[in-house]
Amino acid sequence: MKKLEFEIAGIPALLVGEPSERLYLYVHGKMGCKEEALDLAERACPAGYQVLAIDLPEHGQRKGRTEKLLPWVAVPELQAVYRYAAARWPEVSLRATSIGAWLSMQSLQRMPLEKALLVSPVVDMEDLITHMMQWADVTGAQLEAKGEIPTTFGETLSWPYLCWVKEHPICWKVPTQVLYGGKDNLISRPVIEAFCDKSSATLTVMEEGEHWFHTELQLAVLQEWERAYI
Repeated sequence: MKKLEFEIAGIPALLVGEPSERLYLYVHGKMGCKEEALDLAERACPAGYQVLAIDLPEHGQRKGRTEKLLPWVAVPELQAVYRYAAARWPEVSLRATSIGAWLSMQSLQRMPLEKALLVSPVVDMEDLITHMMQWADVTGAQLEAKGEIPTTFGETLSWPYLCWVKEHPICWKVPTQVLYGGKDNLISRPVIEAFCDKSSATLTVMEEGEHWFHTELQLAVLQEWERAYI
């Protein structure tokens, strides 16, 4: 497959596939990178799409840079990437994972996307942060007073982040397919089902799946799901 590495407004980007009028914008999750899009391209390019992927802050080629993976940083970046794509491809769709899906929905909810494929999407960040606070035995008053509180499970709770989330609700109306693991330990089934009901998204559940689809069987299910809905 044809591959091109370049930058969009200083953001490392990867474009895969032969010239086409249809594009998938690929947004990875935490600990991911733009090169993950090469797997999607194995199915999307034969179906007539190109795939454009970028590295989110603190990921891929952006490790060690000053930009942080914060919504007020990532959202304007993703909007700039979308504007780049929309100016060059008549049809733009989204494929995003986990927090990448949440950031994408924050960024693109008012954009005319053709469709979206979301894997283990964070669909209610306030609910997730609230549960993390409970896991860490941190109250809202404590978090507001301290601003930031590190946790034993590797996440830093942030009052400014929580406030931003509350001030920026998502209204998602793009035709959407969701793939969810029945053993997801971050996003509860009622939360994902409520999102799908509200947004009219179609939900596919792999009962043995986890938040991170990584085993041979899980990846096979993910790839078959992509093949069915690309």
